[in-house]
Amino acid sequence: MRKKAPRAVVLLSGGLDSTTVLAHAMAEGYSCNCLSFRYGQRQDIELQRAADLCRKMGVENHLILNLDLAAIGGSALTSEIPVPKDRRLSEIEEGIPVTYVPGRNIIFLAHALAWAEVLGAGDIFLGINAVDYSGYPDCRPEFLAAFARMANLGTRAGSEGNPFTLHAPLMRMSKAEIIELGTRLGVDYGATHSCYDPVGELACGRCDACRLRLKGFAEAGLTDPARYVQEER
Repeated sequence: MRKKAPRAVVLLSGGLDSTTVLAHAMAEGYSCNCLSFRYGQRQDIELQRAADLCRKMGVENHLILNLDLAAIGGSALTSEIPVPKDRRLSEIEEGIPVTYVPGRNIIFLAHALAWAEVLGAGDIFLGINAVDYSGYPDCRPEFLAAFARMANLGTRAGSEGNPFTLHAPLMRMSKAEIIELGTRLGVDYGATHSCYDPVGELACGRCDACRLRLKGFAEAGLTDPARYVQEER
């Protein structure tokens, strides 16, 4: 009798990193349930990309939750604060930028944890990264370890001896290494969206996310298949 695939919840934004994590989890034999959020982000085109990717990749379920983080504000992604453009890579690596969304990964992981408990899924995957990232404190190993401890203290599953495992397989990888991994796994990066300030469906090519993505493809010796504003002129 064939063993049933273990269930996992995957946080999926529709971006490069989370899509690579989804491909990785599927390659590891998990039946994936993807969780995305409409949270008031200016780059909500990513939700359509997430939905399209879920259909193409054959996930078990795709749930999109509505959260109004725009009502809280405090971020260039959820308010009228301008998105930084054309920053040098050395600048991107310094400090916490205005594209940080207060408490976002704490909020997202709490919802993923709740859904995982309902599904009977013991594994949660997310695409946080501590190498090529923009200084977000909720993308660091110590944050993830602390959340995992809390998750297993504050849930019925954890208290009854069925602990959750949080997986961040990209944590120690450069953007180029992530792209190389996803390419080996057959990820269609042309179907992903990373830009913080898109023009319609086109990436701006100038925000921190675009610059890190383009740098990663260049270092991997590959061409980014995403469509950029400059290419349409």
